[in-house]
Amino acid sequence: MSATHNALIVIDLQNDFCPGGALAVKGGDDIIAPINTLMPDFPVVVLTQDWHPQNHSSFADQHPGAAPFTQIDMPYGRQTLWPRHCVQGTNGAAFHPDLRTDPADMIIRKGFRPQIDSYSAFFENDHTTPTGLAGYLRDRGITDLTFVGLAQDYCVAWSAMDATRLGFAARVLEGACRAIDLDGSLAAARDAMRTAGVTLEA
Repeated sequence: MSATHNALIVIDLQNDFCPGGALAVKGGDDIIAPINTLMPDFPVVVLTQDWHPQNHSSFADQHPGAAPFTQIDMPYGRQTLWPRHCVQGTNGAAFHPDLRTDPADMIIRKGFRPQIDSYSAFFENDHTTPTGLAGYLRDRGITDLTFVGLAQDYCVAWSAMDATRLGFAARVLEGACRAIDLDGSLAAARDAMRTAGVTLEA
């Protein structure tokens, strides 16, 4: 990948996704130091941030009788219901304090529309409503994207696959990701990423 046209996309390194958080990914804070070390190697760094309103439809407690990690049908497809997490303005939604945020050229907030979830950095879960990230990257002359962060089997995977669909070259540094791995979701995500043309690197 050309160094001058490469961006580092850091996915959702927020308190609620790290140990002690509402939707903690095991070892989620272990990848922060390596990601901080990577940042100076990239001309563009983008951070994404889950940013849900209190009444977000992906929260299990918005559906009476529904349990976290079960699925329901939404107008845009199947939706996993999650514990309440990354609520706008809360400490859980804040970036982990050890993550360097000063090198970030842009912060993309996603999941702020109450009726639709957003795993990908590029689109809501309907796969059509854009976040604006693709246009920003193209305006900066970026063609190659490197993805790191949380969680590999959800927001990282969806972002990387959307990147290839949009014509970017995409790679995922697996050593700088951690996964939820819900019912085999990591293996499924890795297969889907490879099929979509995403490069997986250690």
